[in-house]
Amino acid sequence: MDLIGDLFNTAILQPMLNALLWLYTLLAGQFWLAIIVFTIIVRLAMTPLMLPQQRSAKKMQELQPRLKELQKKYGKDREKLSQEQMKLYREAGVNPLGGCLPMLVQFPIWIGLYRSIIVALGYQPLQLVDLSQNIYAFLNSIISPQVPLNRYFLGMDLALTPQLLGGLTYALPILVAGTSWLQTRMTTPSTSGDGGAGGMSQSMTMMMPLMFGFFSLSFATGLSFYFIISNVIGIVTQGFISGWQGLKFWEGFSLTNLFAGGAKATTSEGTSTKQAEAQPTASQKGTQSGSSKRKKKRRRKR
Repeated sequence: MDLIGDLFNTAILQPMLNALLWLYTLLAGQFWLAIIVFTIIVRLAMTPLMLPQQRSAKKMQELQPRLKELQKKYGKDREKLSQEQMKLYREAGVNPLGGCLPMLVQFPIWIGLYRSIIVALGYQPLQLVDLSQNIYAFLNSIISPQVPLNRYFLGMDLALTPQLLGGLTYALPILVAGTSWLQTRMTTPSTSGDGGAGGMSQSMTMMMPLMFGFFSLSFATGLSFYFIISNVIGIVTQGFISGWQGLKFWEGFSLTNLFAGGAKATTSEGTSTKQAEAQPTASQKGTQSGSSKRKKKRRRKR
């Protein structure tokens, strides 16, 4: 465990902590501004990973009409439908799981930034010792006279959680959830017309942002700044790549599909089955036609 902790400190915590401290010295002692600039730098560094995901989202939106045709054609054969969908993805050069890699890469960044905020803004003796052990030598002489650092923004303590601060700080988890939802919606193709699939897609689009908003209640408020700015940058870049249609969140949004997507699909399948049963088959039509002709001949003989 000590080896893993030392590796984490050396590879993630110390570089991020010292980057924040360096930005802090450049930005007139405003730690909240250092977090924002740091977020922009991280997003720029992750551009090679994020752009393929965003372009893939655009291709997925363009493939929706063809995917719906496959669902109509192979709706009863799940295995064949899955094979044809994967074939279509390969032909279009789309990876449905392409969004997982950027998400996995960001996990250590979130953890490292959270720890960096706690260490940088510490003011108790043990916290100051932790800071002195992780700061680079060339920054030590610059930062030491400024310790403890300015930890406030608009009266909010950036090292504490909204649950401890209360008041208007509860707006931060709401903004985290809202911007996460908009970004997820812009990168998730609309499948509202696909019955159960549409309900599942809308559920995932809603649940993940709600989870981030809920977790933000227990995170330092400084980390919420990272989430919000990062989401806004993602929304803007996705808008330039695939258009701004995804920001029209009121179009196609349905609470019925969100909470009862599967029921809707079942109902539609049941309706179609009843319609199929109500319509006579070709053989039944032929039998009915033949019997009616025989009845007419008997009447003429009489």
